[in-house]
Parts: sequence; structure tokens; C-alpha cells
Amino acid sequence: MPFISKKGFAMPESPIRKLVPYAEAAIEAGNEVIHLNIGQPDIETPEVALQAIKNYDKKVIEYSHSAGFLSYRKGLAKYYQSKDLDVDYQDIIITNGGSEAILFAMMTCFNPEDELIVPEPFYANYNAFALEAGVILRPITTYLKDSYALPPIEDFRELINERTRGILICNPGNPTGYLYNEEELETLRKIVLAQDLFLFSDEVYREFCYDGRDHHSILSLEGLENHAIIVDSVSKRYSMCGARIGALVSKNKDVMSTAMKFAQARLSPPTLGQVAGEAALNTPDKYFEDVKAEYLSRRDILVDGLNSIQGVTCPKPGGAFYAMAELPVDSAENFCQWILDSYSYKGHTVMMAPAEGFYASPDLGTREVRLAYVLEKDKLKKAIEVLRNALEEYPKTLEAQSSAVDVRAI
Repeated sequence: MPFISKKGFAMPESPIRKLVPYAEAAIEAGNEVIHLNIGQPDIETPEVALQAIKNYDKKVIEYSHSAGFLSYRKGLAKYYQSKDLDVDYQDIIITNGGSEAILFAMMTCFNPEDELIVPEPFYANYNAFALEAGVILRPITTYLKDSYALPPIEDFRELINERTRGILICNPGNPTGYLYNEEELETLRKIVLAQDLFLFSDEVYREFCYDGRDHHSILSLEGLENHAIIVDSVSKRYSMCGARIGALVSKNKDVMSTAMKFAQARLSPPTLGQVAGEAALNTPDKYFEDVKAEYLSRRDILVDGLNSIQGVTCPKPGGAFYAMAELPVDSAENFCQWILDSYSYKGHTVMMAPAEGFYASPDLGTREVRLAYVLEKDKLKKAIEVLRNALEEYPKTLEAQSSAVDVRAI
């Protein structure tokens, strides 16, 4: 039998999806699973995007330019310009989701075994992209007790060596919901310029910032024209995860011309996804006002509810639609499996993402979970009720299991 590649064996499982079989079994058993494990919003896609697909009248669904349709790139450039960002359509390559944009950026800017510093916990698939590109991720740990704020500049300096080529942030963050402030971005700017590094920023959640705070793109930082590379996507902004349209954006001409080679190798991004993405640029401002208000309300229901449960700690996120919580359990992964496999409350159970998979450093996040507040408020309230009762019941279950083991040992 032929061998599977070492890289294939090394590819990590998704912490977001690894418990799917248990969720399916819970549904088969007649329970309703409240899915807080994945960032799939129930917010409706803008009508202008849906209508553009319905009204698509071409006789052939053809390739686009490898960089994406010109009209879409020009429209996207105007979007960035409306955010006071100096972006031209030639600074944009449309990609198959934000995932491909990250992969193109890594393959363009890194040699095998070059190092990329990433604040952890981070979006788990960064691990997979780095493995595919041969990049070594070097985590710099942020902590729940600090609401996952950026570590001091000295911590970055300790990690930087001759193989370090860049720093990657997600702003606002997945999985933490942390929103970087101007001072933190200025710290990163100084490090990047002093060490001649790339600064990558995953900015797919920029529309969702709360408590009167604004999003600041790295493209607005002075002097980073040749250093700043952003990743973007329509998935979360317009609740169009299935469109699979993203973008790689940079003023660095060498980066963009090199990334273009990778774009040509995969031919083109999805045509119908681009049709929807371009139409979505005409989404009324009220759509975002309403969606942002809805997410803010959902955030407060989830986070305040979690913090009302004895032993649970959950910082209030400044953006995106994720929250990280520490649970009063020894193993969040075991608890997340148990609540799906062995527990229900009034016919409901909850699916969460164990946070250990969002860390690169060993033995971190073992008591933490990531929750996405992407469901309607009644479901979030029900999830809190289920979790409150489950966390009361779980120690009794462990104690009963321990007693059974002791009895068998006699």
C-alpha cells in the first residue's frame, strides 16, 4: 500500500470541527445542538448580493482574470478608500476566501523554515497554512487575565532571530475577539521597521467593533508601504461564508507580482462568488448598523451569561463575534465531548470549540473554549442555561466514574 506523505500526517485536525461526529450522534439521539463552535452567522446575506446571483444572465460561467475581475477590484479599492486607506485596484488580488490569501502571502514572503511570530491563541488554520508553506510559527502568548492584550515589545524582541521574517495578527481577533488599539499597532510598526519584517494583518472582522471603538488597519500606519500585507474576506462582513471570496492587499509591488504567479497557477477565483462580492459593495450602511447592533446584543447576552456561571471567566471582546472562556474543568476538550456525547438539558446541548487547538505552545488553553455568538439571542440564552446546568452536573459524573473505577479495582 502506498505511503501517505509526512506533511499529510502532520496536518492538524480542526479544533472547530473535530467534535462533529459527537454532535451528529447527539442529533440522532433527538437532541437539538446549539452550534457555538463555528463562525457561521445566521445573519441574512445582503439582498443586493443574492439578487446579483439570481440575475446572472451570461451564457457561459467563464474564468476571470487571475487577480479577479477588474470591475470588482476597482470597486473594492473604492471600499478601502472610503476607509481612508490608500489602496489602488493594482494592490489587490482576489482569492478563494481569506484562507488562500494567507497561503499566498506565506508562500510569497517566506522560504522553508523561515519564522513567523503570531500572538496566541490564534485562528487554528494558521497552523495548517504554515505547514503547507513550510513556515515555522513562533507563538507569543497572550493571556485571558489580560483580555489577550498584546505582550510587551521586549517579548517580541526575545523571539526575533535571523530566520524571523514577519509578524501576523488578526484584528479584531479570532478566537479572542480582541481589538488592537493604536498604541499596540504603533508598537508593531516600530518592531517591523527596526527588524525589516513583514507585518500581516487578517482584517476580515473590521466592520464589527464595539463600545465606541474603531478599527485601525495596518495599511494606515506610516512607513509600512513595503511591509504591510492585509488579508480580507466577504465571508463574515456580508455573511457570505460559502461564496469563498477573499483578497490579498499590499502596496508592495514585488509581493503582489510574486503572489500573482501563485494566483495564475490556480487559474482564477470563483466567478459567481465575485459576482456576489462585487454586488455586496453596494450594501446599504443600515445593514452594517443593524448587524453590528445585533452582534453587540448577542455578545452581551453570551458574555454576561457566561460570567454569571460560578467558576467561569470570560473577557468581553472588543470586536468580531467570538469569545474565549475559561471553564471550571480540568479538560475543556473532555467537557466539550461529554456535553455532546452524554448530556442534554431539556432536549438541548451545546457544541463549542476546545481552545487548546488555538495555541501552538503545549499545555495552554486546556481549560478554555471558544464560543461564537453568531446565533439568535434566544438560542444563546438557551445555551447559557444548558452550560450552567451541565457545569453543575459534570463534577458529579466524574465522581461517579472515579468511584466505579475504585470499585472495579477492589
